[in-house]
Amino acid sequence: MYEPIRTKSVHSTVAATTSDFPHRTREEELEFQLAGHLAALLAVTDDLRSASPSADLDTAAERLAEQVTRLRAGATPLRVASEGDGQLESLHRRAHALAGRALVVAASRADTAAAILAAERMDAHAEALEPRELASH
Repeated sequence: MYEPIRTKSVHSTVAATTSDFPHRTREEELEFQLAGHLAALLAVTDDLRSASPSADLDTAAERLAEQVTRLRAGATPLRVASEGDGQLESLHRRAHALAGRALVVAASRADTAAAILAAERMDAHAEALEPRELASH
């Protein structure tokens, strides 16, 4: 019914054999993931800054860039101004989700500085998404 496999597998099936490709440790993989999530959050933050400038977003962008630089062994993150969709709500939703992902990974690797920053950004974006209540009741 199925044609037999005629080529040797590229995956090692014997535990004793070593492969030729490098492996990352769990810590290195988590660091890589955290840097990626924070870099994505930085990109969305930059989009928000261009759509609706604020001192809070400027500070957040600086802190995010510092964390990404730290996690990438001194390599500064690439920052490109994007036209984006201009929809503040969708940008805040995206930023909130990215901050949540970063928080989970930062907690997994016990990176307190990144976890605190991610939690603060989640709070800020959640607050931006809350419906505004009328001052008069």
